[in-house]
Amino acid sequence: MYDEQEQPPQHGPLAGFTVGVTAARRADELGALLERRGAAVVHAPALRIVPLSDDSELLAATKDIIGQAPDIAVATTAIGFRGWVEAADGWGLGEDLLARLRGVRILARGPKVKGAIRAAGLTEEWSPASESLAEVLDRLLEEGVDGLRIAVQLHGEPLPGFVESLRAGGAEVVGVPVYRWLPPEDLGPVDRLIDGCVARTLDAVTFTSAPAAASLLSRAQERGLLDDLLAALGHDVLSACVGPVTALPLQARGVDTVQPERFRLGPLVQLLCRELPARARALPVAGHRVEIRGHAALVDGALRPVPPAGMSLLRALSRRPGWVVSRAELLRALPGAGRDEHAVETAMARLRSALGAPKLIQTVVKRGYRLALDPAAESKYGEG
Repeated sequence: MYDEQEQPPQHGPLAGFTVGVTAARRADELGALLERRGAAVVHAPALRIVPLSDDSELLAATKDIIGQAPDIAVATTAIGFRGWVEAADGWGLGEDLLARLRGVRILARGPKVKGAIRAAGLTEEWSPASESLAEVLDRLLEEGVDGLRIAVQLHGEPLPGFVESLRAGGAEVVGVPVYRWLPPEDLGPVDRLIDGCVARTLDAVTFTSAPAAASLLSRAQERGLLDDLLAALGHDVLSACVGPVTALPLQARGVDTVQPERFRLGPLVQLLCRELPARARALPVAGHRVEIRGHAALVDGALRPVPPAGMSLLRALSRRPGWVVSRAELLRALPGAGRDEHAVETAMARLRSALGAPKLIQTVVKRGYRLALDPAAESKYGEG
């Protein structure tokens, strides 16, 4: 029998899994974190960021604030706050802007924004430990905003209800649009990611901004694949979001998401390292422990990459472990196999070779194939 202590894993926790990355910025960093833990990564930036250093809206908002100081300024992202100050410098308004903000109560969404504020020579009054904009909103509304002028640094994605709630509370809100999101110039990677989700060749997709999630859904709708994508994200492909705001477009479509307690890339990757292995099917088969992952199997802890056709067969067999699955049913599980059952035999031979333990799958003459589930497990998996 197998002994997990005899063969410690020589692979990362995400080995055998394929993860999609939709991030527009820091995509390389996120991809590297995932790859170091063994994942295969599909890069598909769902957006591109367009700086607004030459944008009339940002210039107008900056002049408005310099001309009439707000009572409160809300800074939401470090990159956005730095971009605002840099743009103002480019217009020759940098010192005037900073001088005006020195007399303003500044609320920062999180530690990175605090760092950007202090790097500009300013000091924030308060920042929530949760890094949640909702907590910033709650604090403002509890203190009362009636009659106050509040500058809100917009960060390219919708702030659901934030500005509306402040205005409903009687505040005058000045939006500061530092950059905006647009669809990617090359839609090919996004289309391939959508196709991979629908085909279930991806195990998870990561989202680091609400606009990226909304953009992916919008592109799927344009292609007539929205229902298929939602079905995949709802059952087989894990949607991992960096935080609750990012998750909103998906949750609005009924997609369950997971997110780390701390809204950072590192904790997001750690979350995947827990979630994906926990979702993998592990079975005692022919004296071995077989764990079925996205594009590989772990056999007694050893990683065994499996071709796509072989993974289709292995998943079909694992749905009813120990039961005979007919060649006709396995043929239907093979993508694009046609009607020739010989394709099943060919794919099965390659699957057995890839697993490195031929006895894991038994041939049942004239009937089909079965996973050789260990006798002690037969009752557990054989019922129903």
